[in-house]
Amino acid sequence: MKGKFTEFGKKIKFALIMRDLTQDWLISEVKKKTGLYFDSSYLNKIMTGKNENDKVLTAIKEILELE
Repeated sequence: MKGKFTEFGKKIKFALIMRDLTQDWLISEVKKKTGLYFDSSYLNKIMTGKNENDKVLTAIKEILELE
């Protein structure tokens, strides 16, 4: 079973839904912004709180305009 989303993970999901964007789009944008390897597994770890890479978190917040 996959882990439950953190509050930040829910914000990511909600922001994507409200903008009619996909997780693949977000993954592509994070790669462009950070130059880091980033895939759906990594995104899931961010959304469930299993990985908290500051550079990636900051990029997601900026891309999706989250607090």
